[in-house]
Amino acid sequence: MKNPIYPCLWFEGNAKEAADFYCNVFKDTKITDENPIVVMFESAGQKFMCLNGNPQFNMNPSISFFVVCETEEELMKAWNILIDGGSILMALDKYEWSEKYGWVQDKFGVNWQLSFGKLADVGQKFTPTLMFTENVHGKSEEAINFYTSVFKNSDVVGILRYAEDDHDVTGTIKHAQFKLNNNVFMTMDSGLAKGFGFNETISFVVECEDQGEIDYFWEKLTEGGEESMCGWLKDKYGVWWQIIPEILKELMSNPDKSQKVVEAFLKMKKFDINTLVNV
Repeated sequence: MKNPIYPCLWFEGNAKEAADFYCNVFKDTKITDENPIVVMFESAGQKFMCLNGNPQFNMNPSISFFVVCETEEELMKAWNILIDGGSILMALDKYEWSEKYGWVQDKFGVNWQLSFGKLADVGQKFTPTLMFTENVHGKSEEAINFYTSVFKNSDVVGILRYAEDDHDVTGTIKHAQFKLNNNVFMTMDSGLAKGFGFNETISFVVECEDQGEIDYFWEKLTEGGEESMCGWLKDKYGVWWQIIPEILKELMSNPDKSQKVVEAFLKMKKFDINTLVNV
């Protein structure tokens, strides 16, 4: 199993504008592919998908991206661009975990946690951070154990729990790091955050080599969750995933087949590779 995992950001028809914006925010960032449905960009070797969707969902802080900035100049440049038209959730300041850190929701609604530090401390520049709130509050550790059981090359890096004087539920997760197929993720529980939770605006794409892998992830991740259309599913914690065949990009780039491929997968819940290849 190779199974690259990367985030998909749902925009309201302005995916290209958003991708261009992030190319300006973060160094070593470029658009790698685009079509009317999605725009792909890479930053620091990590892949992001920007989807042109409908205005039916609202982004929120339940999933944010922890960003390691190795110089203060890099951090300040990104911060100043991101706060323009955005909103500050945590002021840029010194905290116990960072000499300089701030949390901002940008003008498109995407949440970023910028932190001055060393890339080696995390292992990657951008780390998806899942906040477990409301009906899934307190289930962060259970989710970590579930995800690391599903994906290969996975392990728990570390868990820090709330103490009695932390103004949240003692014993629940204050901060945790874990790896799924060597991709770093972070989680936290929040009993204070209200009125938002996971939704379709940020999902995680899992590329599969063959039908067996698609069947495997579909079965595991829909357990207690919910099937949707076009390879989308919601797991039992409310986190959204897209289980797609890696050959899909090749099929979509074939002008003689792309439209038929789209027509075929629009009728599918779980992807059927054989059907797509033979349309």
